[in-house]
Amino acid sequence: MIGAGVIGCAIACGLAREGWRVLLADPEEPGVGGASFGNAGHIAAELIEPLPSVALVFGFWRELFALGGPLDIPWRRLPRVALWAPRFAAAAFRRRANTQHLAPLVRPASAAWERLLRELGTPGLLRRNGHYQVWLGATAGRRARAEACRMTRLGVATAPVAAELLRAVASAAGDETIAGLRFPDSAHVLDPRAVCEVLARAAVERGTTLQRARVRSLAPRGDQIDVLSDAGAFTAATVIVCAGAWSGPLLAPFGLRAPLEAVRGYHIELPGHAALVDAPLVYMDRSIVVTPMAARLRASSYMEFARLEAAPDPRKPARLRANLRRLGYRCEGESCAWVGPRPVLPDYLPGIGRAPGAARLFYAIGHQHLGLTLAPVTADLMVALVCGREPLHDVTPFDLRRFN
Repeated sequence: MIGAGVIGCAIACGLAREGWRVLLADPEEPGVGGASFGNAGHIAAELIEPLPSVALVFGFWRELFALGGPLDIPWRRLPRVALWAPRFAAAAFRRRANTQHLAPLVRPASAAWERLLRELGTPGLLRRNGHYQVWLGATAGRRARAEACRMTRLGVATAPVAAELLRAVASAAGDETIAGLRFPDSAHVLDPRAVCEVLARAAVERGTTLQRARVRSLAPRGDQIDVLSDAGAFTAATVIVCAGAWSGPLLAPFGLRAPLEAVRGYHIELPGHAALVDAPLVYMDRSIVVTPMAARLRASSYMEFARLEAAPDPRKPARLRANLRRLGYRCEGESCAWVGPRPVLPDYLPGIGRAPGAARLFYAIGHQHLGLTLAPVTADLMVALVCGREPLHDVTPFDLRRFN
């Protein structure tokens, strides 16, 4: 297996429990590299619609970083994004069908995580307290009502927010006009890295080997696969690629095109800061989610289309800190900041399946903002595929050959 993010660790754990001898290779420790380390910790059981929409295609400019929004496409990336964007736009007109594909994977996410962490003896890493979305300012009520109607149409449960919580959020932000929604079926984890470590430890206890090495290339050799890594070369009967934004070149020799973009997110942490509520709090007007984690708050934002090796943009954590101060958080000095790449396919559906041909090459990539959310469900699907069983959900819509 290639990639020890949350997806890879969950799959390794599932295969080890089935009796498979697994080698899990990654240049970092489990949960340290890529997006798994720095995600918002939110189990987003409400995000059943893929992001591409007609409204976003024609109004994306309103979300640009230069105008105060979360979306940043650096000038030097425009030629590449221009090749990627038409597929995003085409997916906007298939949103209803794509929602039907994605929703069955997302809806059971909170229950799947609760069941998995209980089986692994660490139920305390999860909080099933839902999450909150709030709007501030003159249009707050209208926006909250529109979101409630949209969620009702999608079959996602919402509830009113307690008046005392709304008053606390509004008071902290210095704004008297506020509206909000509670989403009772979502959840959050207290430490994303610890979750990966728990999964990896359970896999190791069942015979999995962890290897600190970067896999450089894969090549088919009949029904076998040649693997070249920093630790040497070998041949494997079965390989699973879960390398996030680094997956594309590994899959290309097997006739698969994975048009992945590394859409980077940023977070900062506020050690010891009290939470307004024991659940993720999404400030919809600021595109910021604040999640209570172990002994700290984590605030996350931004969608930055950047090269994998690009240096962090210092403007983004600086703006995030400034926005948090306006919302009433104590954010002194240069608090800890992180940036990492989310692996995003243009239709915002994951890539889950098996490469064509004789070689047993499987993949689970491109989970965009839902890697943590979908890890247990994706693991169950991948274990079924590898073991030759019928998966619980049809994975045909997630086959990467849709991009060939």
